[in-house]
Amino acid sequence: MPKKTDRERLADLEARQRMMAEEVEKTRRALRGKYADIVADLPVEDLTEREFRDLLAASIRCGGAVAVSALRALPEASASSKSGTSANSKSSRRDGPATSMA
Repeated sequence: MPKKTDRERLADLEARQRMMAEEVEKTRRALRGKYADIVADLPVEDLTEREFRDLLAASIRCGGAVAVSALRALPEASASSKSGTSANSKSSRRDGPATSMA
């Protein structure tokens, strides 16, 4: 069997690299789909879209185990705060820009 030239080896390696990248993306989408199915069963409508995004982004940024530990340490939400009525009459909504200034 004749030995491959460097150009042929490079072409083969690049083809394998493309196939691996496609496989990684396919697997990533499948995993994200499983996580999306989990979210469908959670009462996320109690959060604003921004709160939900910020919560997930912060959890991913600091790591799942750290985020879970920190959240478990928090006290349970009271019944009045779960229903959307707050003991504080001031609205948490601000009229400023929606992006973080930090």
